[in-house]
Amino acid sequence: LFLQAKTRGRSPRKKATVCGFPISIFFIVVNEFCERFSYYGMRAVLVLYFKYFLQWDDDLSTTIYHTFVALCYLTPILGAIVADSWLGKFKTIVYLSIVYTLGQVVLAVSAIHDISDANRDGTPDNMTLHVALSMLGLLLIALGTGGIKPCVAAFGGDQFQDHQEKQRSTFFSIFYLSINAGSLLSTVITPILRAQECGIYTQQQCYSLAFGVPAALMVVSLIVFIIGSGMYIKTPPQGNIMVKVFRCIAVMYSPTFPKENPLDGLVRGEKLLIAQVKMVLRVLFLYIPLPMFWALFDQQGSRWTLQATIMNGDFGILKIQPDQMQTVNPILILALVPIMDSLLYPLIAKCKINFTPLKRMTVGMLFAALAFIAAALVQIQIDQTMPKFPSSSEGQVKFININNRSLEVKAGTSEFTLGAFTANEDYLTFDKAFNVSLESGVGSVTTLENGSRSTMVIVQEGVLFRPFQPVSPPSCSEFRFFNGLGSNVTVGVNFGVIAANNMSGYVMFPQGATQFRVESAAGECVYSQDLGFGSSFTLIIPPTFAFVDNCGQSIQTVVDIKPNTIHMAWQIPQYFLMTLGEVVFSVTGLEFAYSQAPSNMKSVLQAGWLLTVAVGNIIVLIIAEAATLDDQWAEYILFASLLVVVCFIFAFMAHFYTYIDPAKIEAQFAERDPEEKEKEKRKSVEMTRKGSAEQRKEDRRSSDSSSDKEKTRQTRI
Repeated sequence: LFLQAKTRGRSPRKKATVCGFPISIFFIVVNEFCERFSYYGMRAVLVLYFKYFLQWDDDLSTTIYHTFVALCYLTPILGAIVADSWLGKFKTIVYLSIVYTLGQVVLAVSAIHDISDANRDGTPDNMTLHVALSMLGLLLIALGTGGIKPCVAAFGGDQFQDHQEKQRSTFFSIFYLSINAGSLLSTVITPILRAQECGIYTQQQCYSLAFGVPAALMVVSLIVFIIGSGMYIKTPPQGNIMVKVFRCIAVMYSPTFPKENPLDGLVRGEKLLIAQVKMVLRVLFLYIPLPMFWALFDQQGSRWTLQATIMNGDFGILKIQPDQMQTVNPILILALVPIMDSLLYPLIAKCKINFTPLKRMTVGMLFAALAFIAAALVQIQIDQTMPKFPSSSEGQVKFININNRSLEVKAGTSEFTLGAFTANEDYLTFDKAFNVSLESGVGSVTTLENGSRSTMVIVQEGVLFRPFQPVSPPSCSEFRFFNGLGSNVTVGVNFGVIAANNMSGYVMFPQGATQFRVESAAGECVYSQDLGFGSSFTLIIPPTFAFVDNCGQSIQTVVDIKPNTIHMAWQIPQYFLMTLGEVVFSVTGLEFAYSQAPSNMKSVLQAGWLLTVAVGNIIVLIIAEAATLDDQWAEYILFASLLVVVCFIFAFMAHFYTYIDPAKIEAQFAERDPEEKEKEKRKSVEMTRKGSAEQRKEDRRSSDSSSDKEKTRQTRI
């Protein structure tokens, strides 16, 4: 229901219009586009920020991501109550947008690695500071985006008069188009910004830019909204229906509420409110199984994005970043919604199949379960090509021979031969200390760091050197150089100066052809190599290296992690199934809730719908932390199985649901009962008999009549 602003006894001031639309709505549409760009752009790269910047593992990254999303869908209830009962929609949007903007700025600052990189090695020294700033920023964003979510659309509807129903309907179409446009553009652009390199001392993936642009869009959103302030129709707070519903439910289920003939003695308005609340509760009961669908759906931004980081994103002319695969969802929505509404549903109706809204929602759940089964099949294929990384109780090591001849090496029970300037092909895994010896008999006892990969370099026969930098699964290609020369060398601006017989840190590079310039006092050399997705290399500058023509050919390459071979295109089927499930489930669910809700309580069911999204994300973080499954594909199967079980439960509940017409039920209470009519008739007779007596009394109180009339007028007002 959209309320028009009214003054005492006067119509609202006529607002300027363009093509029949109030000018004010253009500010609201631009505001919504910028806000949705800001939110979805930040959210697109969030899980990768957790994993690769804050260096959290997959489970913790997934847990914090879904905790944030859950908060974003819990706070709309708070925002609606504040707007309707206290501040009004305009002030609520402005104040919470300021909070929202501050959160985006704080998050962008938290992603600047140079603010705590005292030793200038590209890695923050005080990670606690970055984590604290990140959590503060996300908390402010959740409060802001959730708080304004129920206000902006309703505030836009307030700008129209009663005779502008057509324009209001068109506005909502444009409004939701701006949401989809902001979402689609941001999920394409911010991953590109994230893949750029930036930094004062060292060049790293630019998460600060990926968060900074959405922060700037949020500033623009706030400024645009405030500029239109003088053109808005601002309705004062008139009480929140959710508060009334909660009070009514509390009374209905209190011990003092009569169980038999509960409507006796109540006035018509109270009877209507109770009937409306009962209609709402019947629908809310059907909402109970729905969070499981959202538990699977929202993992597109967490688990599925992490899955894409270990896949090949080379589409020929396009190089797709892992976090850009999320754009498949809005693109498919734009294609599937008109197909379903204009083709599939009418075809089903012509076949005389009773495909009710609740049956559609059940089918949508099954599609989501199939999407996770498809994701599990893709994950099985990925696992077959991935190296086996050490567990938390194991360490792995690779040996590199820098000598200009072959060496026999024995590590624990493993014996192998290393050629000149080569490494063993696979990492060796140890869960305890082991002895390392060369063919000369020289050896030493070595203990590896648990949960990491290390490299041992044989600098001279009988001398072992261990770099401190472990190898971890990268989000893109990584390189490091080992300088086997007897003097320092400089490799580009990314690696800096590398001391003799020393190893540089890893530096990330985008997929494609890359050149490195190696310089020293003796000259310079250019080395080129094509990079695949997810690969990791150690480049050896051997002791025999000389700065001559084609000197790059003498640089030896050791493969630490092979490039990803499973293509990202294999994710498209799971995105198609999930989007199809969303269209059948989500769009139908909103339509069903709207059709079964009383006229003044549609916002209550909308709040309940958002609450199911929040609970779904809470389910994900619980399972991500509680499940002890070692394989990711097994977790996908677990989620799919749970949704199938919930799907059957929902189908059973829906079977016993009876569709109603809320308008007819409300119309029954609009008519007076026969008992009320009889009471009013007897009251009229009594008033007639007492008329003359009352008239005489009224004459005696003539001196007070003007005061009584004024009180009556004030009471009516």
